[in-house]
Parts: sequence; C-alpha cells; structure tokens
Amino acid sequence: MSLYLLFDVGNTRLKWAAVESSQHPSTRQKKLWAYSGSISSNALQSAEARGELADYIAKTLPKPDAIAFTCVAGPQAIGNVQSLFPQWNDLAWKQLTGNSQYQGMRTLYQDPEKLGADRWAAVIGARALSNTNTLIVNAGTATTIDLLGGNGVHYGGWILPGLSMMQESLRTNTAQLPLAERANTDMGFGINTNDAIIGGCDAAQIGAITQAIHIAKHLNHPVEKIWLDGGNAKVLAQAIMKSQVTGSFAIETIEGLVLRGTWAWLLQNL
Repeated sequence: MSLYLLFDVGNTRLKWAAVESSQHPSTRQKKLWAYSGSISSNALQSAEARGELADYIAKTLPKPDAIAFTCVAGPQAIGNVQSLFPQWNDLAWKQLTGNSQYQGMRTLYQDPEKLGADRWAAVIGARALSNTNTLIVNAGTATTIDLLGGNGVHYGGWILPGLSMMQESLRTNTAQLPLAERANTDMGFGINTNDAIIGGCDAAQIGAITQAIHIAKHLNHPVEKIWLDGGNAKVLAQAIMKSQVTGSFAIETIEGLVLRGTWAWLLQNL
C-alpha cells in the first residue's frame, strides 16, 4: 500500500495530510485523512519550527511514496517546505500550480500561470467530489469565489478581502471604528456600531456569492452546489443561511478542499 504526503502552504496556515492508496479523493468524508495537521505559515521562516514539523511528521508516518504541494506564500516558503526532509531526498516534490493540467478540466483564465494554485486545487477538489455546476468559496485570509461547470470548465471567479481582513481594515484605516466582535445577530441593519460592522462585512461576502449565482445562471450553468472551505467557512455558511439567498442548490462546508484537489492531481501525475 502506498502513502502520499500533501501540503497546502497558504498565506496564513500550512496544512498537511497523509493519505493511503486505498483511499480516494472522491470519497465524501469530511475527515478523510487519518494523519493531518497545521501550523502558522510564518513558522516556516524558523529553522527550529521547520525541524520540529519535519521531526513530528517523520516520526508519525513511514516514508511516503510521493509528496505533492501547493503554495501561495512565495518562493522562500517553497524552498523552506522542500527542505523539510533531507533524509527523503530521493523523493521528487510535485508542485501543483495554476497552469497544472488535470484531465477532464480546463480553465478560461487568460493566463493560467497567474491563477492561484490554491484556487485551482480547490476547483479540482470540487470536481473530484461531483460533476455538477459548482460554486467554490474559500473563506480564508481572502475570500475566493470560483465557478466550475458540470462540463469541467472553470469560468473564473473573484478575489475579495476575507471577513477578518474587512473587519481589521475598518479598525486600522478609520479613526473611531473598533475591531468588531461577532455575536448572534440577524441579517437586518445593525443598530449599534459593532453589529453594523459585522453585518456589513457579512453582507458584502453574501452579496458577492449572490451575484456569482446570478452570473452562473446567465451563463446557463445554474449553481447546484456550493462548497465552503477555509477558516471562516462555518461563519459564512451561517450568515448565508440567515440571509435571503435562495436557489435550488445545496450548501456544504468541507475542510481541506485544496489538499483534496492536490491529492486528486497527484494521482494523475504519479
């Protein structure tokens, strides 16, 4: 039985998972990997932290048969990740990028090299799960929204500040607005500053998703499924449920969609 080690190096977190060849990325389990973890991406800059991560993984797992990764944190982060396991220097690291080919899929991005590797991996992950018209929302440091048709075509998408970034920018760039704290509020107008900020940021995110649903319908690819991933996925899912967003689509949160897509891509490139 083969073992594959996967890394998703984001702007905020590095996530990793190990999967066996008896498993498959199309399985609908949310917790599909027995071995996984995450650390701050900034920790990669520390030789001590890299050593601790490498030591933990090497002691937890046998030597993998292949390693694959995506990285949006820059060239230095790529070098730091690839330096983790000198004892496994005979293994090739396979990097999924925005212009990596995946059978049965293509993107309409004008320059695929500039398509974020995390976005492309998440789209591939969604394709591994279903062949329907899908909206992929990754609610992390930034919120990305991508449309994948049931025909395997990626129609592009949007990038906007994530919920936390929106809230932080108001605190940083205004004289009197505080950093808002989330409470159990409805989707009506805020009647205090805190709720006005939280509700406004939520409304901006939901508005983008609503517009994406409208455009998908105009393209004759009406959304049948919305996948939500990322640190703010559950918060955003709750906000959507409270809003007036309607349609004949299912909404589901899922963890590790980028890792799942990286895994699916690796299986085509072993």
